[in-house]
Amino acid sequence: MRSPSPQLPARIADEFAARLVHWQRTHGRSHLPWQHTRDPYRVWLSEIMLQQTQVSTVLGYYARFLERFPSVAELAAAELDEVLGLWSGLGYYSRARNLHRCARQVVEVHGGAFPGTAELLASLPGIGPSTAAAIASFCFGERAAILDGNVKRVLTRVLGFGSDLAQTAHARELLACAQALVPAQAGDMPAYTQGLMDLGATVCTQRKPQCLLCPMQSLCMALQEGEPERYPVKSRRLKRSSQRLWLLWAVRGDGAVWLERRPEQGIWGGLYCLPVFEDEPALAQRLAPRQRSKAQVLEPFLHVLTHRDLHLHPVRLAWSAAGPAGAQGAWFGRADWPGLGLPAPIRKLLEAASVA
Repeated sequence: MRSPSPQLPARIADEFAARLVHWQRTHGRSHLPWQHTRDPYRVWLSEIMLQQTQVSTVLGYYARFLERFPSVAELAAAELDEVLGLWSGLGYYSRARNLHRCARQVVEVHGGAFPGTAELLASLPGIGPSTAAAIASFCFGERAAILDGNVKRVLTRVLGFGSDLAQTAHARELLACAQALVPAQAGDMPAYTQGLMDLGATVCTQRKPQCLLCPMQSLCMALQEGEPERYPVKSRRLKRSSQRLWLLWAVRGDGAVWLERRPEQGIWGGLYCLPVFEDEPALAQRLAPRQRSKAQVLEPFLHVLTHRDLHLHPVRLAWSAAGPAGAQGAWFGRADWPGLGLPAPIRKLLEAASVA
């Protein structure tokens, strides 16, 4: 029998892992392509792509990445522009930059093999503690606890953990609980870890959890209280914001458009983009008086990010062969766009115009 910690009721400590492993093997998801491999490269790639992104969106990107980069060595050898081009539309582009940096570090420092412990994995670019634990658990059987958003929800509900996770001490306490719950047998770790992910994604959902289908129904403290949706408790939440941006859409006679690489920090970091301005007067300053009179102010459109609404105002203008004065960019024709890392709304804007 497992020795329960003060935070773990004895019955939960004894039964949680066994119930979860059994449930995953009989009712959990088994159709996802990264579930049928213990290759750290493929598991790592899926884990990075799944951060803040739905499974249905990731599936196509995952397949395309593996087709182009079947190994970490081939990803490391690629140019960042190509990686960003394949990532375009998946969002959170710092993930793609870190993916490339991580691949190069695995090749250069670790001889092309991912290190086999969560501690060493977490030292690589873009791999946080929970992602490191997932890779170590799936691929190396390490008894390491994951603690992403879905898992926090499952554990706080089962344990009735009502402490505010916005406070670091409480977050560490929940991590200790998560580590105490992992199965004793390393061979159970892949099913256990996948089970936590599956339970949080399909049953113990944020709203309207399907408690009648949950293997933890008789253990769950939140269900006994009758308020599962009040967990987890986190006082500091990101607030939605709104931002207006103006886009200079300079078009050359042959249909090529002027694109500039965005700064590494900030929105669309490292991607090619139409020149971006904070307001209309700032955009107008880049234009000669004659150009301002000919500029076509198009209908603005909304692009929704996770915590921000972008109101984008394209201003289209026919341009001579030379680029905008003082600009650091280049002309790119239609044939170039598929291979570029472009923000999703910019790609849609250009492609819609090209077929109109």
